Amino acid sequence: MVCTFFGHRTAPDSIRPLLHNTLIDLIENKGVHTFYVGNQGGFDFLVKKELKELTAIYPHIKYSVVLAYMPEKRDEFDITDYSDTMYPDGLESVPRRFAIDKRNRMMIEWSDIVVTYVCYSGGGAAKFKEIAERQGKEVINLLI
Repeated sequence: MVCTFFGHRTAPDSIRPLLHNTLIDLIENKGVHTFYVGNQGGFDFLVKKELKELTAIYPHIKYSVVLAYMPEKRDEFDITDYSDTMYPDGLESVPRRFAIDKRNRMMIEWSDIVVTYVCYSGGGAAKFKEIAERQGKEVINLLI
C-alpha cells in the first residue's frame, strides 16, 4: 500500500503526536510500506521528519520527497542532501508554474491512502484532498 500527504503550508508542531500515531497505524494495521511527500511547507516538513524517524523502527518502509522541479545548486559549497528525493518522469516538460499541481496529481494516482492536514477550504491542500476523495482514495484528515 502507498500513502501520500497534503497539508497547509503552515502546520503547528502540536499535530505531530497525531501524525505519528496515524503513521504507525498505517504501517502496522494497513500495510502501508511506501510514502510520498512534497517539499513545499510546514506540513511536508513534519511528515518528512516523522517518516525519517520511523524508518529506524520500521526498516521495511520507504519514503520519498517528490520534487515538483529540479532544485538549482546555489554554489559550489551547496551540500544539500537530496538522497531521499525523487523527480518524476514527465515533469521536466511541465512549465514551472504548473509543476506542483502536476506533481500532486501524480502522487494521488500512485497512492491508495491520502493523509491531509486541511483546516479550511481554500488553498492547494483542500483542492488535492477533494481530488483524492473524488477519485475514491481513502482520505484521513488530521485535525486536533
